[in-house]
Amino acid sequence: MAEQFEMTYRVPLRNRVARRILKPTFQGIFHLLANIKVTGRENVPFGKPYLAAINHISLFDPPFALTFWPEMIEAMGASTIWEKPGQAQLARMFHAIPVHRGDYDRALFDKVLRVLRSGHPLLIAPEGTRSHREEMGCARPGIAFIIEKSRVPVLPVGIVGTTDDFFKKAIRVERRTLELRIGKPVILPEVEGKGDERHAARQRNADLVMAHIAGLLPEQYRGYYAGMAVEPR
Repeated sequence: MAEQFEMTYRVPLRNRVARRILKPTFQGIFHLLANIKVTGRENVPFGKPYLAAINHISLFDPPFALTFWPEMIEAMGASTIWEKPGQAQLARMFHAIPVHRGDYDRALFDKVLRVLRSGHPLLIAPEGTRSHREEMGCARPGIAFIIEKSRVPVLPVGIVGTTDDFFKKAIRVERRTLELRIGKPVILPEVEGKGDERHAARQRNADLVMAHIAGLLPEQYRGYYAGMAVEPR
């Protein structure tokens, strides 16, 4: 296993070229459909590994975040995307990492750790699935496990405006504002204990990440974390 961690993660040349094309193309599309606002660029530790954790409302969140992220960043996506025409091609072009929801996938965690240990940042949605509404749902402990093993900081990121009806309203010229709010890096507490105690500690850390995301969002977005939101300083 140690040998796997030492392997360098590299994005193939064809995918690096595709990203250089996709990013400005999608920027143009989003600017055409909405008003775009990005805040907190100064919080990004450029050129270093970190996790960027987003709230996940709809299928528009990942392309929006990836398009306007201040540097190139790796991304994870539900494996079901690879079964859908259009979305599958884009995921492959970007070289996204497929995730099987609800399954413990040791190979996936090894790959994610290899991404971070090779110096790449990674975009992740701690909820593990789209909420299909503005309110945040409960996070899964996977993000805490990744941070525990990689010891990288996590950037809480709040996304506003990307609801399921965004595109339908946009083509009806109901222009709205999409926001990407990047928070300051967060260092999570050490995870201690064994068994259930360790699992509970990971869940607390996952909830802490979500609490920081909630602090970046309007109150109606906070949902499960409404009473736990950590306001940015």
